[in-house]
Amino acid sequence: MVNIGNDWDELLQGEFDKEYYQELRKFLTEQYNTKTIFPDMYDIFNALKYTPYQDIKVVMLGQDPYHGRGQAHGLCFSVKKGQKIPPSLNNIYKEIKSELGIEPPKHGELTSWAKQGILMLNTVLTVQEKTPNSHKGKGWEIFTDHIIKLLNDHETPIVFLLWGRPAQTKASLITNPKHKILTCAHPSPLSASNGFFGCGHFKQTNEFLVSQGLTPIDWHVPN
Repeated sequence: MVNIGNDWDELLQGEFDKEYYQELRKFLTEQYNTKTIFPDMYDIFNALKYTPYQDIKVVMLGQDPYHGRGQAHGLCFSVKKGQKIPPSLNNIYKEIKSELGIEPPKHGELTSWAKQGILMLNTVLTVQEKTPNSHKGKGWEIFTDHIIKLLNDHETPIVFLLWGRPAQTKASLITNPKHKILTCAHPSPLSASNGFFGCGHFKQTNEFLVSQGLTPIDWHVPN
């Protein structure tokens, strides 16, 4: 079955045997065999592979993967090097520059963030080419809600970045008062001017981490 290769394997033991996941697996097998699905099947669980449970300090929650060829690689908002930087990520870079004075990189691959303890999780982990939300309601939400509930029990405090209404609906799963929840509009060009720009979340994240005795995030993405 699925092998993450770190402490997530123990935490998710039994989850992949549940009926909902078995149904999802059948659906995905058929989809990958007959259609163009993103990300590559070996990249589906990259958010968990790059960021072990014990290392998580921040959770960045997205919706479903990018649906253009060559973009998605299993981390929300991130695209592989060589791909054009998507508009939402461009706006994230703009806000980081505005808050912290950090110049945007020339690419959109955010693995350096994931390796610092940012879980870059989409609520749905697969999508059909050029068909956003095509895998919504197939079972992924049950799986990712389970992950959020596990994070709620995390020993050290976590900052949850919930941008846009779909992400904010997950706030009800985060009941442990030790965690910090930051909400605002989604960084998409359609909504960024309604509260994402000027949100201060990157600065606030680091201030909270430092207040908890944790190492702040280096938001600079190396070229």
